[in-house]
Amino acid sequence: MTSLTSPDPLTTTPSAAGRKPVISRDDVIAAAIKLLGPHRSVSSLSLREVAREAGIAPNSFYRQFRDMDELAVALIEMAGSSLRQIIGEARQRARTNRSVVRGSVEAFMAQLRSDDRLLHILLREGTVGSDAFKQAVDRQLNFFEEELQRDLIRLAAANRTGLYEPALTAKAITRLVFAMGATAMDLPADKLPELSEQLVVMVRMILTGTRALAANPRELQADLP
Repeated sequence: MTSLTSPDPLTTTPSAAGRKPVISRDDVIAAAIKLLGPHRSVSSLSLREVAREAGIAPNSFYRQFRDMDELAVALIEMAGSSLRQIIGEARQRARTNRSVVRGSVEAFMAQLRSDDRLLHILLREGTVGSDAFKQAVDRQLNFFEEELQRDLIRLAAANRTGLYEPALTAKAITRLVFAMGATAMDLPADKLPELSEQLVVMVRMILTGTRALAANPRELQADLP
């Protein structure tokens, strides 16, 4: 690996025509995102591919990232932050439980169909990436769960409805949505509205169940011997 402080003649001499003399961390991230697609995960990218897309010599990559794993984790963190903001804004715009569910699911599905590919990073790297990638995805899911838990508690208080095990309820919803999202990535566009409706119903079923259990916790034991 080239030292971070060693000279890089490929980016500082006239022979490096077409390469950028200075590049930022964001430039490298943007180049990696451009290479991703429906069948390309972060784990399938090579350092040379990213460097070529960014317009730098491979050695210059190390001025911004230690290795490809560090770049992948940065992409996962960016994807998680972006999606949390989008879904959080959708929940804030909604005023009833029904519109919160539908608004959040629609925001999620719209992001899945968008061209920025950030959600695809979260969905793919959680299943096909390295342990470091999976741990990074899991951290992002935990952030989603924490934010959703706070919203569920707030809504339950505002609507005077019960809420059984808020943290577990938030986890059930988050993991369901992301599991369904991973399935949706490979579906044709005309199938997505149906899946979106199914997801809305599933989330409402979870919410109905958590309220019922809050009212009568013994129901949890009803089907057990």
